[in-house]
Amino acid sequence: MAYHHAMFKKLLAALTSRRQASAAQPYRQDELNLVYQLLFCDDPQLMQASAASNALFGAAPDPRVVQTIGEDPAEESRVRLLAWHWLRAAGQPVASRELLGVVVEVPLEGGLDVLAAYADGSVQYINQTGRLAVFEGAPEEVAQHGKLLVHAGIGLAAKGAVKKRTPPPAFGNVRLSLLAADGLHVREGSFGEIDRDPLAKPVLQQAQRLLDTVVRQGS
Repeated sequence: MAYHHAMFKKLLAALTSRRQASAAQPYRQDELNLVYQLLFCDDPQLMQASAASNALFGAAPDPRVVQTIGEDPAEESRVRLLAWHWLRAAGQPVASRELLGVVVEVPLEGGLDVLAAYADGSVQYINQTGRLAVFEGAPEEVAQHGKLLVHAGIGLAAKGAVKKRTPPPAFGNVRLSLLAADGLHVREGSFGEIDRDPLAKPVLQQAQRLLDTVVRQGS
């Protein structure tokens, strides 16, 4: 569950130097705020140290190459999401609506709980206390539950309109952020409202199964 420290330091420096006034800062630690921002895969400048950076962040990226990355099922899901984001920002047509990630946010008395899962099986969890857990496709139980969470969100993503990212949800609400090739789809409401939504309820239920698995791994 260790984070890649060399890349992390570069990314933290990038985040600090940019002073993102509009970005949400739900944690006291800059490191956790950086991790939180990266979960949504919508800021290519923060990922210049990642794989495929030459294609995505060169002086003159080739849209054809970037689209190839976005369409490649063998590529890391977060890199694919960044590719699709770059294409949309560049005004390139994006026909795909493939769902590649789900981020679940729950504000608690002690802080913000955030669970993120991606189509390739990678999972990240930020506990309200500030504890971070990172699973890059292993162990298998975590990866499978992560993939199932993304699968559970397909119907909900297909129904919702693309939205802009906003600060974390208010206390008492839960937010389901669906990261798709065509953009961000969001379902937010109280636990009762989510429970009564036939498309959102399975997503929240699978998120709980994944969280239970993550907690067992940590213990």
